[in-house]
Amino acid sequence: MKKEVNDNLVIYQAKSGAIELRGDFKHETVWADQSKIVKLFSVDQSVVSRHIKNIFKDGEADEESNMQKMHIANSDKPVIFYSLDVILSVGYRTNSKIAIEFRKWATKTLRSHILKGYTINRNQIAKNYDAFMKAVADIQQLLPEHVSLDPKMVLDLIKEFAGTWVSLDAYDKEILQPIRGTKKSVNLAAGELKEAIEKLREKLISKKQATEIFAQERGYGSVEGIVGNVMQSFGGKAVYPTVEEKAAHLLYFMVKNHPFIDGNKRSGALAFIWFLRKTKIKGGKNINPAGLTALTLLIAESDPKKKEQMTALVTQLLK
Repeated sequence: MKKEVNDNLVIYQAKSGAIELRGDFKHETVWADQSKIVKLFSVDQSVVSRHIKNIFKDGEADEESNMQKMHIANSDKPVIFYSLDVILSVGYRTNSKIAIEFRKWATKTLRSHILKGYTINRNQIAKNYDAFMKAVADIQQLLPEHVSLDPKMVLDLIKEFAGTWVSLDAYDKEILQPIRGTKKSVNLAAGELKEAIEKLREKLISKKQATEIFAQERGYGSVEGIVGNVMQSFGGKAVYPTVEEKAAHLLYFMVKNHPFIDGNKRSGALAFIWFLRKTKIKGGKNINPAGLTALTLLIAESDPKKKEQMTALVTQLLK
């Protein structure tokens, strides 16, 4: 299949080893002919030709989908272009100083992506700064005159809460996962927890902020059952292996299972913070009173089908 491509494609190697690509691309992948691949890795064309031949021969890339004849503007003869997959494969096979730098960068980038689950092109972010500021300015024009929107303030918010956008996107896609939390031996006894809740009960009743039915168990063993679920194991391994996961599920079960006639949300919030302090988890400092209130209400109103996503979200906040 023949495709047209503008001859303004520029492909070069950055000092970091990164491949930088510029051009007006109309396709989902980047295409480059042999002359540009030669320039990219600073090798002879015969070397590039041999590597490309072997790449297709070895089945490393499919020839049909990774090689295209394209018409270049102001040229009567079609030129063979190769996809980004082929370009990268040549970089891994080529033995030149520039190719070695490329491989170092590629390995570092791949490692970062595997460990973090994402990669960030900081150069591209910098290039987009002016466009971002213009977009904010355009939004400002749509707002009422008395409403001011500071572009720098918006950018600062994005920087400060970058992890939030990632978590929210993962939640929407239902792929939010619990963090790799703290694995250590902890004890959670129902008696201790009930004693802490009883102290809260007495305090609220004395201040006339709760009635006598506050924190009264619906039936014997309600709290014991929740603690048992949080601390349960299967095959000798804890079902919730990290302290953060235990804390998240304690909050969830206390709020959603309604162990008390009244005050389940307040008791659940207390149990959550009490457990964090008992286990001395550093992430507990991330939870302030307003955040705890919002988190507790969010769990209370959540769909039970979203349990795994809700508890994963709690662990994210404890990072």
